[in-house]
Amino acid sequence: MAPGASSSGAVAGGRGAQAPGSAIVTPPRQALSSAPVLELGAAWSGPGSGFPPFPAGGTMRLLAAGILLLGCSAPLCAAFYLPGLAPVSFCEPLKESESCQSKIELFVNRLDSVESVLPYEYDAFDFCQDEKEKRPSENLGQILFGERIASSPYKFTFNHKETCQIACTKSYDPEKSDDRNKLAFLKKGMQLNYQHHWIIDNMPVTWCYQVEDEHKYCNPGFPIGCFITTDGRVKDACIIDSQFNKRDTFYLFNHVDITIMYHSGKDESWPGARLVMARLDPKSYKHTDKNNLNCGGRPMEIPGKFTDKLDLIYTYSVKFEENDIKWASRWDYILESMPHTNIQWFSIMNSLVIVLFLSGMVAMIILRTLHKDIARYNQIDSSEDAQEEFGWKLVHGDVFRPPRKGMLLSVFLGQGTQIFIMTFITLFLACLGFLSPANRGALMTCAVVLWVLLGTPAGYVSARMYKTFRGEKWKTNVLLTALLCPGIIFADFFIMNLILWVKGSSAAIPFGTLVAILAMWFGISVPLTFIGAYFGFKEKPIEHPVRTNQIPRQIPEQSFFTKPLPGIIMGGILPFGCIFIQLFFILNSIWSHQMYYMFGFLFLVFIILLITCSEATVLLCYFHLCAEDYHWWWRSFLTSSFTAVYLFIYAVHYFFSKLQITGTASTILYFGYTMIMVLIFFLFTGTIGFFACFWFVSKIYSVVKVD
Repeated sequence: MAPGASSSGAVAGGRGAQAPGSAIVTPPRQALSSAPVLELGAAWSGPGSGFPPFPAGGTMRLLAAGILLLGCSAPLCAAFYLPGLAPVSFCEPLKESESCQSKIELFVNRLDSVESVLPYEYDAFDFCQDEKEKRPSENLGQILFGERIASSPYKFTFNHKETCQIACTKSYDPEKSDDRNKLAFLKKGMQLNYQHHWIIDNMPVTWCYQVEDEHKYCNPGFPIGCFITTDGRVKDACIIDSQFNKRDTFYLFNHVDITIMYHSGKDESWPGARLVMARLDPKSYKHTDKNNLNCGGRPMEIPGKFTDKLDLIYTYSVKFEENDIKWASRWDYILESMPHTNIQWFSIMNSLVIVLFLSGMVAMIILRTLHKDIARYNQIDSSEDAQEEFGWKLVHGDVFRPPRKGMLLSVFLGQGTQIFIMTFITLFLACLGFLSPANRGALMTCAVVLWVLLGTPAGYVSARMYKTFRGEKWKTNVLLTALLCPGIIFADFFIMNLILWVKGSSAAIPFGTLVAILAMWFGISVPLTFIGAYFGFKEKPIEHPVRTNQIPRQIPEQSFFTKPLPGIIMGGILPFGCIFIQLFFILNSIWSHQMYYMFGFLFLVFIILLITCSEATVLLCYFHLCAEDYHWWWRSFLTSSFTAVYLFIYAVHYFFSKLQITGTASTILYFGYTMIMVLIFFLFTGTIGFFACFWFVSKIYSVVKVD
């Protein structure tokens, strides 16, 4: 996945509020799938309940409720928590106990930018660092997403207010090359609008600010600083303060005002208090004396040309406030007060209604026309003066003739089946709340582990289809199924990783992790693929309802619309039409570093995509058979998989019209990771279309009488 992507899973939103210097971000309020906790004693959904609301409607909610209740007896039904996501209680030092701690640690994550695909570790910049740095263990998903969490020198005591406390000091001498390099890198970070991502109690520390129409927007990150260009143009966050006005000057946010809100447990069944919100305001202050700090006055200016010695003093203030927000709903505030939300939801619903209407029309046309065809063919066969056959019945002796390049098609089908099952299970678990954004990296970890474990169905489908195509090179088939598509993806991923490594980005996968991924591939996935292929080759070939003639029939001259290429190009339009709005949100999440909560809606769109791919492919397949063109095997795969070409075109449009990415390396990385997405989508949609068409062709030829 993309190095800058949010491991929480990604964005929900449209184009409403726009952070200073950031890309499009506006998650819908209604999509609050907040809870990292599942509380069975509470209501099943909505703010305040532990169970995540499902945008897709009540069916998924009831299903989830049923699953959870089956495994829960009455005495145990108070609450349970996902591993690692249980609440932590805090209290004053004098009331500290085993179940209640007083120290609050602030952790720092990698820094990223909407203008660059290269995230960097916190330590890559010359910020305040913890003397006894601790790094929590990270799962596979976090590593693949480039998350690098570490402890910081910002440590607080619960309910203890601190004002203008020093965190550290940094000095830069223009005579020293090391200092020049450090300051130049810091300036580059401000110029490209790199954002901090801080964490308190597994919660993002958010920066909330006013946007147009007096709306408040909360961003789970805040900038290093900002920059005024040589021609006086105000960039990014410099718009928030009129004092940021000197040309060719950088303004560093060297002070933070942190507000931590908590929910008291005095009226609850647990001790102390639980943290429910953490906000900060970045400030820029020019401290002159570290022994006599004054958090006010002129901002901290860093001139564009580094000629004199420079001293930077980093400070912070922290205060605590009691709040009525429940711990189970503490993620809701990140998505609060998003403008244009109703417009976005109306747009999504409108798209879904159109797709459902078109799907109904396609199904009705096919069923009515086919019914008439079958009745007419059977009537002709029963009459004495039978006329010459016409239409799709005419090609019954050639329709199941094995395709050219059957080896490659069977390999694609095996890999596509693997991706389809992986996607379905991952989205289903995300709908149930098990892959909450609070459980960092869970979405990616789940997807990778499922892909590795699903080698068996890939091998089975590939082998069974290859045997049906009368293929004999079974060893080549097994090896290609296990190695071809994963090999292409790994090669692309490895090249991207080399670029990240050269650039010193935190998204560069460590060598040990690469070895672990290879071990999972060759040690688990490949053997499972072999096992699946073994059972696939043991099975008999799929029996066709009609025999294939020895001599192939000549295909008549085709009209423009029944030629292969126009049909394939038209076939991808309808499936793409049902996903492009969700695609906009998902691309926002990956490249604009926002959170994605709308898994219920995404699952619904996923189901509609399956239906649309199937129906569009079947409809075009029927038209081609009526035109006496029986080469449907590859065409059925390519018709629906052409949606991936539209996906790539949309990604190119998104890059040039919505993103602010600059630099050759970032551009290469963007398109490199996009190609991985396109290949996965190509295999997935092509497989859906193929099997829908295969079922359709087998069905219609099994119900018509053939001599």
